[in-house]
Amino acid sequence: MSVLVILSFVIPFVGTTLGSAMVFFLKKEINPKVQKILLGFASGVMIAASIWSLLQPAIEYYPNKDYRAWLVPAIGFLIGILFLLLLDYVIPHIHIDKQEEGLKNNKISRTTKMMFAVTLHNVPEGLAVGVIIAGALAGTMSEQAMLILAIGIAIQNFPEGAIISMPLKEEGSSKLKAFLLGSLSGAVEPLAALLAVALTSVISVILPYTLAFAAGAMIYVVVEELIPDANSGEHSNLATIGLAVGFVLMMALDVALG
Repeated sequence: MSVLVILSFVIPFVGTTLGSAMVFFLKKEINPKVQKILLGFASGVMIAASIWSLLQPAIEYYPNKDYRAWLVPAIGFLIGILFLLLLDYVIPHIHIDKQEEGLKNNKISRTTKMMFAVTLHNVPEGLAVGVIIAGALAGTMSEQAMLILAIGIAIQNFPEGAIISMPLKEEGSSKLKAFLLGSLSGAVEPLAALLAVALTSVISVILPYTLAFAAGAMIYVVVEELIPDANSGEHSNLATIGLAVGFVLMMALDVALG
């Protein structure tokens, strides 16, 4: 297993951990302008990765371009969307821009729900990284593109770690406890990635399904969570610029290195 593969397992969790560490340095939340740029950039990376790193390999898995080349990716993509819809039905989904209102109304339950929601929404991102790692190990996609996706997800995880640790500190938790709980929300990602690699390695025939599933799950997160948060309030143009840069960077790297 190469160093890049190992880094791809770890980097998304590092993003959450670094975001949680802001509790040691900031008295208030992350600068809204910076937060919008990060959310926009992560959205662009994840959209491009869903197309070129996940859906395109799922389509090209069938070189004869028979009906499976469109049916299997379509099924996997829709299952990924439905899986996230189910999560949002079971778990109250919470946007970053509602954090302050929630803290005023019901601090403990709001933060607990937020931590739970962020933790479970990290599952599909971990699965996406794991599926691409499995593809890189099988030689069907580049390790460089895999690493870029991991970095993009880590950037998205950065503000998520902060929006868990900062409210916990305001509620009276020590900085260390707030940091550890914030970091813990990201621990599910490497575990989900390992699960995806294990399943794809054992049952290689499911690779196109898992690629498309991860694409659907990631697109859902982008449309339902990242873009609404990035475009709320003022300075939404910064999020648009960040999205464009992230999309073009991921597209260029994936096509050039893939």
